[in-house]
Amino acid sequence: MAEAAWSTDTGEAVYRSRDPVRNLRLRVHLQRITSSNYLHYQPAAQPGKDLIDLATFRPPPTASGHRPDEDEEEEAVIGWQEKLFSQFEVDLYQNEAACQSPLDHQYRQEILKLEDSDGRKNRRIFTYTDSDRFTNLEEHCQKMTTAASEMPSFLVERMANVRRRRQDRRGMEGGILKSRIVIWEPSEEFVRNNHVINTPLQTMYIMADLGPYGKLGYKKYEHVLCTLKVDSNGVITVKPDFTGLKGPYRIETEGEKPELWKYTIDNVSSLAQPEEEEREQRVFKDLYGRHKEYLSSLVGTDFETTVPGALRLFVNGEVVSAQGYEYDNLYVHFFVELPTTNWSSPAFQQLSGITQTCATKSLGMDKVAYFSYPFTFEASFLHEDESAGALPEWPVLYCEVRSLDFWQRYRVEGYGAVVLPATPGAHTLRVSTWRPLELGTVAELRRFFIGGSLELEDLSYVRIPGTFKGERLSRFGLRTETTGSVTFCLHCLQQSRAFMESSSLRKRMRSVLDRLEGFSQQSSIHNVLEAFRRARHPMQEARESLPQDLVSPSGAMVR
Repeated sequence: MAEAAWSTDTGEAVYRSRDPVRNLRLRVHLQRITSSNYLHYQPAAQPGKDLIDLATFRPPPTASGHRPDEDEEEEAVIGWQEKLFSQFEVDLYQNEAACQSPLDHQYRQEILKLEDSDGRKNRRIFTYTDSDRFTNLEEHCQKMTTAASEMPSFLVERMANVRRRRQDRRGMEGGILKSRIVIWEPSEEFVRNNHVINTPLQTMYIMADLGPYGKLGYKKYEHVLCTLKVDSNGVITVKPDFTGLKGPYRIETEGEKPELWKYTIDNVSSLAQPEEEEREQRVFKDLYGRHKEYLSSLVGTDFETTVPGALRLFVNGEVVSAQGYEYDNLYVHFFVELPTTNWSSPAFQQLSGITQTCATKSLGMDKVAYFSYPFTFEASFLHEDESAGALPEWPVLYCEVRSLDFWQRYRVEGYGAVVLPATPGAHTLRVSTWRPLELGTVAELRRFFIGGSLELEDLSYVRIPGTFKGERLSRFGLRTETTGSVTFCLHCLQQSRAFMESSSLRKRMRSVLDRLEGFSQQSSIHNVLEAFRRARHPMQEARESLPQDLVSPSGAMVR
């Protein structure tokens, strides 16, 4: 049977496990493929035969007739932090004078017990646990790069001296902090000393003694087969990865008699029984239930709900930017006007705001001022009119753009208004603005040198004022000039019991929202058609407006 291809990927593999790491079991299989005797022994091929019989590769018997087959192949099942002694450690700890630490004396007692019994089962495969000196030296001497002459940096040296592998160290409960939590002006030395990762970590090495037959127990023949690292979050790092369906790994020894070894690493951890899995699921279900109750206790039971038939509107908005204006240092004054019928807001609610003064920056042909000013408000709508022809009104957002110069002179740059979206979600609105215009060179000079300009006494005059009760609103004689635009970003949320009910109340609220959406679309189309009509027939519109009232009944004047 042909041998599988070698596996050359010896990088790390990371796993996450919720089970205790003590249940981890690995099976390591080590086998010698060729030896120096095999490489130097070349039997002559018989005529007519191109292949060499595998029996010719068997090692010759020794003078005593012993054939070291048990030294060619070995397999061991190893648990997490399970200690398997090497021949070097057996020879070392049998001498009581070599034992210095309590761990050394503990190892000596375990080795003596093994010698009194059947002896140790392993010969070439052994382990170094988290407590062994080899683990400290290996972590301290490991390289960060593949360079032959690597110069360790300051961070590498500090990381090598950190004891990351002790998980049993507990802090003192209720102790006083010995250092400040926040360092406002950290020094360079402080940054260098604290730029160290200190995650609790445990390490284990699975080793192999690849010395020739009869020469086991020499440090120079020890090779690392697998490195296991487990942190406190249940993350298991294996280097190299489990063999699985891949080919075995290979090790080539160096020296006068080079040899080739292969080994495999398999995860043979026992699977949980159905009864254990069911018990574990019940434990997790109970844990999640307790956590849900804990979160519910934090929220409380006094969650505010809307009254039946009412709709609550929450708007988290942002004044993003303003562009296309004549002067610099802009700020925006905005407010929300609620319709007088069926709409209300909390007493503490503030429906207006003023942004900070922002300098403009050139963006193409325009000058843009970025405000990024957040605001929020809420309002309630109670639908009382059941007639199908009644179209509910929706809140309107008004804005006024002003500029302020070095001499504290302000100028009106534009007015604008937009109906808030009737559908929930994120909306980006661009509001075009205009400003009243006074003819004549003197007015422009006064605006440039002195500041100040024509402004509206009633800002709702930008649109149809809420106090207007007539049939026609005339703006004849009001000269305006188109200016720039203001960009708003609105996140609208709607809350209503009707969204969770399947009764006629939900149908009624749904019809109201549908009409709101249709009304807003109809209003937008009407505004576009009206703008085109005014652009084509300005004089005809003026003649039609002459017999009507010249001043609106709301009393809005221009000062």
